[in-house]
Amino acid sequence: MIKEFKGINISTKDPAKLVEFYNGKLGIPIVGEGFGNYDGAELGFDKEAPVIYIWDERKWGKSNEGSVNLVFGCDNLDTTYEELKSLGVELDPPITAEWGGKELMVFDPEGNKVLLL
Repeated sequence: MIKEFKGINISTKDPAKLVEFYNGKLGIPIVGEGFGNYDGAELGFDKEAPVIYIWDERKWGKSNEGSVNLVFGCDNLDTTYEELKSLGVELDPPITAEWGGKELMVFDPEGNKVLLL
């Protein structure tokens, strides 16, 4: 039976650009690179926790169908918004969602939705 969730795959024709967005802009650490014969990167906050796998689809084919929606938590949405804006990330200010909490929506270079809470 299934015993753990390992992560999520995102394929791209420009893995360096996607890694730069998640690592350089959003600050998600790179916890693994290369995978032996594979071209890609592993991003996450703990190598033992689920990670984002970024793959070069030109070499390995497309590993995801359609867009991916990711959700992350942060300490302060207003501060995070200002930090991302200063890094050149295009985004709208945080909103108060129908459920009452604040949300900040960002899209990665592949059009995947990244929701910050």
